[in-house]
Amino acid sequence: MTPLTLGAVLRRAALAGLFAGVAAALAALLVVEPRIDDALAIEAARSTSDEEPLFSRATQVFGGMVAAAAVAVCLALVVGVVFARVRHRLPGTTDFGRAALLAFLAFTTVALLPALKYPANPPGVGDPDTVTERTVQYFTLIAAAIAVTWLAFLVHDRLAARPWPPAYRAAAGVAVGAVGYTALLMTWPSTPDGVPADIPAALLWDFRLASVAELAALWTVFGLSFGLLLTPRRVRATTAA
Repeated sequence: MTPLTLGAVLRRAALAGLFAGVAAALAALLVVEPRIDDALAIEAARSTSDEEPLFSRATQVFGGMVAAAAVAVCLALVVGVVFARVRHRLPGTTDFGRAALLAFLAFTTVALLPALKYPANPPGVGDPDTVTERTVQYFTLIAAAIAVTWLAFLVHDRLAARPWPPAYRAAAGVAVGAVGYTALLMTWPSTPDGVPADIPAALLWDFRLASVAELAALWTVFGLSFGLLLTPRRVRATTAA
């Protein structure tokens, strides 16, 4: 395994995070913002106030894109630290495969599972009085999902000490993760908010799918670009003895 310093890993992770942030911002602009516009139109028709918003819609869109890029870089640095710490324990024969696996696990734990349990809602959905409760539920679910993922890796590592084929160890780890994730989705408390009657089901569904697509774009681009940046561009020539 080629040695890598923490600084080298973090530089590559930050650059990959920038690429992922651009991809997420474009996905937000193309697929999420149109759904937000539809929801804002419904919210405006519901409101009786003539008060102008503090920021214009264009400013909100631009700020959202910048925020998506900034969040992606921050997440990438966190994943970079984790990769440097557990690189030698990740399954795979190349850093590209290890980085792709870690990005997939990150997408599953911090994006997909929360989206399944607490799907994103467009503007006009959600009670402001339950923000704290919903935030605690969301982040504790992520913490629990990370713990389940770590447990699956511990099972995989423990089985490595026994004469089990790699495929069986991988299957055992996947089974532990699948059972743990399912248990979290079934036992974690549901969201306390309902959906107003004036929000069309199609708009709600489209917004939630668009939100997952944005996150999928972020983690896919990060995993691929991080893996490529970790892969040497030149292969040493070998000569036959």
